[in-house]
Amino acid sequence: MLVIISINPTTGEKVKEYKEFTREEVSEILKKSNAEFKKWRKVAISERKKLMLKAAKILRENKDAYAKMLTVEMGKIFRDAVAEVEKCAWVCEYYAENAEAFLQPEVVKTEATKSFVVFQPIGVILAVMPWNFPYWQVFRFAAPALMAGNVGILKHASNVPGSALIIEEVFRKAGFPEYAFKTLLIGSKQVAAVIENDVVKAVTLTGSTPAGKAVASKAGEMLKKTVLELGGSDPYIILEDADNEEAVMTCVNSRLINAGQSCIAAKRFIVVEAKKEDFVKGFVEYMGSMKMGDPFDPSTNVGPQARHDLRDELHKQVQKSIEMGAELLLGGFIPEVPGAFYPPTILTNLKKGMPAYDEELFGPVASIIIAKDEEEAISIANDSTFGLGSAVFTEDIARGERIAVEEIEAGSCFINTYVRSDPRLPFGGIKQSGYGRELSQYGIKEFVNIKTIYIK
Repeated sequence: MLVIISINPTTGEKVKEYKEFTREEVSEILKKSNAEFKKWRKVAISERKKLMLKAAKILRENKDAYAKMLTVEMGKIFRDAVAEVEKCAWVCEYYAENAEAFLQPEVVKTEATKSFVVFQPIGVILAVMPWNFPYWQVFRFAAPALMAGNVGILKHASNVPGSALIIEEVFRKAGFPEYAFKTLLIGSKQVAAVIENDVVKAVTLTGSTPAGKAVASKAGEMLKKTVLELGGSDPYIILEDADNEEAVMTCVNSRLINAGQSCIAAKRFIVVEAKKEDFVKGFVEYMGSMKMGDPFDPSTNVGPQARHDLRDELHKQVQKSIEMGAELLLGGFIPEVPGAFYPPTILTNLKKGMPAYDEELFGPVASIIIAKDEEEAISIANDSTFGLGSAVFTEDIARGERIAVEEIEAGSCFINTYVRSDPRLPFGGIKQSGYGRELSQYGIKEFVNIKTIYIK
């Protein structure tokens, strides 16, 4: 019997074992989900709205209990885990209130007596989701998908099975039909067979670029649509006229979101030469003041990495960068404590070819790169295979807006603040960071049939 094991990354202790579903069990779930879709798609959107608002209410009422699972399974700081649950409730409320308007037929004037476009659900959508935001990544897919009349199947990361089952529990308690949303407790080896199943009509994945390529390849083979939100190495440009204190605090806090384990956490800090001394000094001081420790301790700023192997791989990237000539300003060691901890770390003197310059560092490691001026800073920011988020710090708002709109190659650019996802705004990337969009009106239309109706 194959099992999926949940490990507490703070202590290294086993939390619980779960029996992995067999291929036969998965096939039966998919069959029943497809049958449910045929009924669910006909449920009035007003009724779907009531159930989605109930799901939001359940999340808020149980936020501490649900947050605890995140802290135990992947080490998220407890207060951040509570905030994640609340954000999930927000996205449920957002789509409950706005889905009907987003999906209204659109009249198009042509030579026809009447011509218009309708948006209709397509069926069973498979979501392959990561461990870093175990609830949020799923709800931001599930809320629009269910409101559009689709049904959802979740293959979650294998280190957060308890979190995956809680998501299913929320929808059950809210009154959604059992097979409108189901969690598959399976390993990655079974994903291809799920994609191949005829009842699955599309796939959405949030995760690494290699995982995205593998899923997109299989889905493409089956001619099934995909939406991919992949890795990122977000550049934050700090110009000479930036408010130094505000820039330092924002950049450090963004780099340490979720112990640095976020696709849209700040990763590369590109500082113009004229700002170098002030920014680096403040950055090292503030980053060095961040406390690493027990994620249940309210004073903790940085919890553990989600798994020991991920922590060890991060350390290898840091060490290799140092061996290639990078300068270590802070951290850079594996602490002699239980758990998968890695301290806030800063590297500078970085060059192309170093892991800390080229690769995504998925942990609390900051890469500081010095540019001679604005033009070079923009060039360095775009010198990446990734294109998810980005930010510019300047007191000249017109200058920042020009750079954001015209120069930066990314799915989003924030000025004088950190990158974040918001139900009201489209979210996604370009280049090796993926394609398609989640959230907002664009997200709900990714998995619908955009059908033209033409009446002579």
